[in-house]
Amino acid sequence: MRRIRLAAAALVLATGAALAQSETFRVDDVPPGDSLSIREAPDATAPAVGRAPWDARLRGFGCTTDTPSGRTWCRVKYGRIVGWARRKFLAPE
Repeated sequence: MRRIRLAAAALVLATGAALAQSETFRVDDVPPGDSLSIREAPDATAPAVGRAPWDARLRGFGCTTDTPSGRTWCRVKYGRIVGWARRKFLAPE
């Protein structure tokens, strides 16, 4: 029983740390009426899992530059859509 409590406490602490590291972005440099593709993987050729409108706010969970293209991508969430968006189109809130 003690192990279960310790594991649960560790999970709560880890989750809190992950949430503290998230940030909010707004879609930027996308023309009014257009939308930003959110992709399955940090790659322009990856399938789109959804789209965010030009004026949307997204939650970000870290960005990476270690992609084959060398472009920066960020892990984002918009509503129920979770995927990757180009950093170029995201501005910090």
